[in-house]
Amino acid sequence: MRKLFVFVVVLTLLTAACQQRTETVVSDTGTTESTTVSPAIDTAATAEAARDAAEGVRDAAAATREAARDAAHKTGTALEEAGKKIQEKTDTKTDTE
Repeated sequence: MRKLFVFVVVLTLLTAACQQRTETVVSDTGTTESTTVSPAIDTAATAEAARDAAEGVRDAAAATREAARDAAHKTGTALEEAGKKIQEKTDTKTDTE
C-alpha cells in the first residue's frame, strides 16, 4: 500500500512539473510576445517523495533477498529428502558371503 502511495505522489509531482504553458500576446502593432510559464515546484515535498521512493526500493530489495534465501533453503531441503528416499529404495549393500 505504501509503495502505491509513493508512486502516486511521485507521479503527481512529475505531472505538475511538466505542465508548462506558453502565453502569446499580439500587440496592436502586430508584434508577438511569447512567455513560458512554469508552475512552482515544492522542492521539500519532492525530496521527501524521493526519499520515500528510495526507502520503498530498499524494502523491496530486502524482501526479494529474503524470498530468495527461503527458496534456496526449501530447494536444498527437498533435494536432501529426495536423496534419502532414493537411498532407501536402492539397496547399495551387496552380500559377498
